[in-house]
Amino acid sequence: MEMEFTRKLPVPAQIKNKYALNKEYSNIVAEHEKEIKDIFAGKINKLLLIIGPCSADREDSVLEYITRLREVQEKVKDKIFIIPRIYTNKPRTTGEGYKGMLHQPNPEAAPDMLNGLIAIRKLHIKAITETGFTCADEMLYPENHRYLSDLLAYVAVGARSVEDQLHRLTASGLGIPVGMKNPTSGDLSVMMNAVHAAQSSHTFIYRGWEVHSKGNDYAHAILRGYVNEYGQSYPNYHYEDLIRLTEIYNKNQYKNPGVIIDTNHSNSGKQYLEQVRICKEVLHSCRHNNDIKNLVKGFMIESYLEDGCQKVGENTYGQSITDPCLGWEKTEKLIFDMANIL
Repeated sequence: MEMEFTRKLPVPAQIKNKYALNKEYSNIVAEHEKEIKDIFAGKINKLLLIIGPCSADREDSVLEYITRLREVQEKVKDKIFIIPRIYTNKPRTTGEGYKGMLHQPNPEAAPDMLNGLIAIRKLHIKAITETGFTCADEMLYPENHRYLSDLLAYVAVGARSVEDQLHRLTASGLGIPVGMKNPTSGDLSVMMNAVHAAQSSHTFIYRGWEVHSKGNDYAHAILRGYVNEYGQSYPNYHYEDLIRLTEIYNKNQYKNPGVIIDTNHSNSGKQYLEQVRICKEVLHSCRHNNDIKNLVKGFMIESYLEDGCQKVGENTYGQSITDPCLGWEKTEKLIFDMANIL
């Protein structure tokens, strides 16, 4: 086997015990989990906003961003429920580039998975204890979910992972909503098969155990646009796209039908400023069709302290080192504008 086994990493229970969340904050996690599920079930009429940096690259700027979000959340709490993005695992199309804090707690240093596991757990804990937010992360490695399973409010399965069997089966055993993105090809049947699999019960191998999952009633679709055979980006958030997804949901037996609109990636053609227009267009569609309004549960927005992006090593505080993001002023205005529309 052409792999060097560097070191055995601690099992999740060891990391959780050493870096534990006390009961007071565990209760907050449970309260948020219930409210988010009620939003997906249509019991609470609020819009979910899964918002934050493309990748969480450093603790200080991420926490500053989330602290600012806290003030905004208090002003829009009757209409919008904010789930900050703390994305610590980054899939890379070619396998090259920054793979997130899990791999490199210091983006300019060599990969260090042990310190990465510790760093991402500490960051998620600080988000809860310092701001009262429970956050979202991407499930890049299904077997790593348990390192954060007591902290997260939401999990997304990316476009390159959505067809993978272990991602789908692991999602079926999680106690929080899991969003399944459409694949980069745009094939909605792949995404909806993933939702069906995640909502079903399964027996499978997980972390060396035979496990049985009950099925996740809150697995749902995420539309993120797609890329054609020539590498050109196309959106799938328009009125007609949402009607089509509504029809797919209606023809099949899915629990809690819902969709999150990813406003960046291929939906914006990575033109990050377009995220503002996309949010407002989708909300306009919701106003004109009740079926769409009932289906759209919220948005996924890439946002940070500073507009745009930079290369690793340029060290502009609060600017993305992966995909370009909306800066803070535009973000704050967008959230208030959305609240006024609702």
